[in-house]
Amino acid sequence: MPDFKERLAGMRLPSWMNRGEPAKLLRVCRNFWLWVYGWLTWPLKQLDAVTCAVPLLQVLAYQRDITRFNGEPLELFRKRVQYAFINARDAGSVAGFIAIFERLGVGYVEILERQPGIDWDVISVRVTDGQVASNPDLLMQIIRQYGRTCRRYRFEVINNSVLQLRAGWVGCEYVCYSAASAVASTNNQYSATVASASLKG
Repeated sequence: MPDFKERLAGMRLPSWMNRGEPAKLLRVCRNFWLWVYGWLTWPLKQLDAVTCAVPLLQVLAYQRDITRFNGEPLELFRKRVQYAFINARDAGSVAGFIAIFERLGVGYVEILERQPGIDWDVISVRVTDGQVASNPDLLMQIIRQYGRTCRRYRFEVINNSVLQLRAGWVGCEYVCYSAASAVASTNNQYSATVASASLKG
């Protein structure tokens, strides 16, 4: 039934009937069947968190253990309810936790666990200062709802900077020559060593 609207819009009358009363009748029939289609699909739309009415959204949120925090926009609340099952499934892994932040519109984050010099139960969440400024309540709600038990979370701010590097190739050869000679005298034994080195590039 997804292509019902396309098929209905694609209905055409023959050229000798596409004026006057037959054309009006076709328009009325299209509108009528679109109205019927809307009523038939209304119950299904109420189970979709993106399109349902707000009172039913509250029921869906209750079923999925999502509570609306103060000042949360309705669009973000709908998104959190929509992805509740997927987020609950992904909360156990680092890649899943990063995916939760991306799904809810926070953007790129880094998760660091068990770093040297820091307590083992501390998980660092690296975000940009813009993400912290625009989504402070959402970040705390994600940590509260999907964070691991018995773990402490801390936010670290990262900033992007653009670098330009030029790469080049340098080849060289290191050569070392050594020579030894023994000079004999009547009283003492003398020895001399002559060494030379050159660097060719």
